[in-house]
Amino acid sequence: MIRRPFVLVTALVTALSAAVSAAPPDYVKQVETWRAKRLERLQAADGWLSLIGLDWLQPGRNTIGSGEDNDIVLKAGPARLGLATLADGRATLELDPAADATVDGAPATRALLRDDSAEQPSVVRFGSASFLVIKRGDRYALRVRDSEAATRKHFLGIDQYPIDAAWRVEAKWVPFDPPQTLDIPNIIGTVDAMTVPGKAVFERDGRRYELLPVVEDPDATQLFFILADRTSGKETYGAARFLYADKAENGIVVLDFNKAYNPPCAFTPYATCPLAPPENRLALAVTAGEKKYRGSDH
Repeated sequence: MIRRPFVLVTALVTALSAAVSAAPPDYVKQVETWRAKRLERLQAADGWLSLIGLDWLQPGRNTIGSGEDNDIVLKAGPARLGLATLADGRATLELDPAADATVDGAPATRALLRDDSAEQPSVVRFGSASFLVIKRGDRYALRVRDSEAATRKHFLGIDQYPIDAAWRVEAKWVPFDPPQTLDIPNIIGTVDAMTVPGKAVFERDGRRYELLPVVEDPDATQLFFILADRTSGKETYGAARFLYADKAENGIVVLDFNKAYNPPCAFTPYATCPLAPPENRLALAVTAGEKKYRGSDH
């Protein structure tokens, strides 16, 4: 009886040491490097902070420009940019000769625009701004960017929890044969059925948790987790956070919650982000990764 407390304390210390030692020796530096690259991508001239518009095309003719009398009023660019015609799932653009705009880097007066379901969507540029066509369900919109956007120029940075190796979790991988599907809602009100190849199962504080990843395309090399937890809507963004993980190796998937990050919608109202499905809403406070953006007004 005298030795029992010592044994329990020793076991606890051993368990904690094992959890920390599972991380690489330069783990903190690795996460810091990852975070720096994430910040660089976010702040890029064509990154998510540069979005200034999400304008839905109507079937038929759509006049485009910054002039108030256009069907689609842009927040940047010439008063008359051109005319976009949407028919049979294809958008054709006729540019105003005075607009000084390009399509895919070359001067053009008329072009068939490839949407973002193509490997290389068409990009229309005018001054510091640009747009491409995105397809969401059976709807099409212009995703408009401007390198001079206020959201980019006045970005307040990202607040994050301190890096904690204990949040680098080695989860058991349970494959699904055949793969299942999961309905993923998004912020614009539509739902996508996405492929789920299996589930990641882990324990935290003696409780069992599961997360379902989706596969974004057949050639994807990583698993994509869209998750929420008990910090969501309080310390972290309410709709979801994202987390990527390498595919399972020897039945293990590493869930590094220190790399859980905000979707574009945390920074801009002009994105079409997926929401965390009910299956991925953890009854657990994940105090790791990115916190809520303090510069957001939505």
